[in-house]
Amino acid sequence: MQTVAVIDYGMGNLHSAAKALEHVVPAGMKVQVTSDEKVIHSADRVVLPGVGAIRDCMAEIKRLGVDELVKDVVKSKPLMGICVGMQVLLEHSEENGGVDCIGLLPGHVSYFGRDLYEGDEHLKVPHMGWSRVKQSEHTLWSGIDDESRFYFVHSFYAQCPRRELVAGTCRYGVQLDAALTRDNLFAVQFHPEKSAKAGLQLLGNFLRWQP
Repeated sequence: MQTVAVIDYGMGNLHSAAKALEHVVPAGMKVQVTSDEKVIHSADRVVLPGVGAIRDCMAEIKRLGVDELVKDVVKSKPLMGICVGMQVLLEHSEENGGVDCIGLLPGHVSYFGRDLYEGDEHLKVPHMGWSRVKQSEHTLWSGIDDESRFYFVHSFYAQCPRRELVAGTCRYGVQLDAALTRDNLFAVQFHPEKSAKAGLQLLGNFLRWQP
């Protein structure tokens, strides 16, 4: 039986992510929430969730060796990062006075700012709610209409200078990179597990993805 491992490093939205994955898991595959390095290495695909302050997330990631584990497993199997689990894959975040991240993807994470506007509308921070995602061509968008709405909750946003690695963008005062990809890696700023039909379709696509 194949396994999708949801990495437990004490900071993720583990159970909601696992429950959503279980809802779409193909026959012959099981979902396992785990911090066991051997289980993660033996899994067929891996999910890296994340919520909270990035300083605390990176502290636990480094303490548990998850940074090196992620760098290793993504060489040979599909990996999905979700929310802060996407941000930690970049090089640096300005949150908490500046935090160096794992560096699997080029780019930085910035604060939206206190005076964020879209035209004359003053936007609240955090960005919380449903927003449209403009897709770039990728297998994981199969069955999902372009500019479908996904659910976001974040005060910091990612921007990647390598535009060929950007799989989706969103507009919230600024243009932010909502999905990034490279080889076996696909990472999203939004919460697919909270994004109804489109989010479940994305998770199901990931569970069947053969990069």
